[in-house]
Amino acid sequence: MLSSSPTIVKKLPLKKRLCFVLKLVCFVSSVLMFCEFLIYYVVIFQCRWPEVKGGAHLGEKETSDSVLKAIILADTHLLGEIKGHWFDKLRREWQMERSFQTALWLLQPDIVFILGDIFDEGKWSSPQAWADDVRRFRKMFKYPVSTELVVIVGNHDIGFHYEMTTYKVKRFEKVFNLTSGKLITRKGINFVLVNSVAMEGDGCAVCRTSEAKLVALSHKLNCSQQKPNHSNKGCSDVEKLPASEPILLQHYPLYRKSDAECSGEDSAPLEEKNVPFKEKYDVLSQEASQKLIWWFHPRLILSGHTHSACEVLHEGKIPEVSVPSFSWRNRNNPSFIMGSITPSDFSLQKCFLPYESRVFTIYCAAGALLVILILAHVQLLTPPFYFAQRLISKHKAV
Repeated sequence: MLSSSPTIVKKLPLKKRLCFVLKLVCFVSSVLMFCEFLIYYVVIFQCRWPEVKGGAHLGEKETSDSVLKAIILADTHLLGEIKGHWFDKLRREWQMERSFQTALWLLQPDIVFILGDIFDEGKWSSPQAWADDVRRFRKMFKYPVSTELVVIVGNHDIGFHYEMTTYKVKRFEKVFNLTSGKLITRKGINFVLVNSVAMEGDGCAVCRTSEAKLVALSHKLNCSQQKPNHSNKGCSDVEKLPASEPILLQHYPLYRKSDAECSGEDSAPLEEKNVPFKEKYDVLSQEASQKLIWWFHPRLILSGHTHSACEVLHEGKIPEVSVPSFSWRNRNNPSFIMGSITPSDFSLQKCFLPYESRVFTIYCAAGALLVILILAHVQLLTPPFYFAQRLISKHKAV
């Protein structure tokens, strides 16, 4: 009996050490679980679908059937093999994947639009690099059969106008089943998908083809919106579309001088707001912008490219919403747009993702607490109670 007591005494410190290590592992695992998984549910759970103004006049069944729930995001910029650092890829792409998958699970949209610049290096990537980027995109942005994904082309996907080639355009269109100047109609709502990179207006081969498709599409939409008793021989053989004013989806915004009039926490930084925009680079040219308005008379325009939020009115009546970047790589507070849309109305609401700075702060605070716990455990950091006890004992000794 007496001989076994030293063994028990020796085992106790080992058990304490193992217990302490287990507690540290649980603490670290909890922090990782929250910052890498749960925080996305906590933040996105607070987002709600906006109500359409006319929805109150409809019955419950009719409302759910007629309202299209759409998520709109932009500028994911998946890094490529040339400029993409492995850790940058890992961090940013994990953030976008978790945000997207969490949003799909919680919000269950009917359709998702991505407004261009899917890739960062599509303008110069080799066939092998392009295939790898596409594979990663499909993994990150996988979606259920109940949801539709529609992707718009951006300048980083096929290059700026001077870099754009038919090969790059076809390569993009093949992957995403998209053609420039395409119209899709869902629940009686017309969406026009514009290749804004091809709106240069210089008559290049891709530009001519794209503009010709847009003009033909404009004719169809205009004919469909005419009253039944209106006689127009040019519309007699035209396929009729729903008589709903279209929504334009494109990468470049329509022309505006700068972001000086933009407001909100996710608008451009103050030092950038007054910087003039360059036509055909930051925004479409005035001529191309006017063409799109004349051709389609849209009720809403959704664009990306600037990585910052902005809302402007064209001709005093046509709203355009610039959607901020979806990636932490481009901003600390990425977001996406939630839209409840009917053939005659729409309502938009912004949903912010977790702030990168907040996640970083949580990690720093957890790291500091972890260091304090370890130092206290190995008695390199004296707890306040024992420190006070020592002071009292020294005072009594004196």
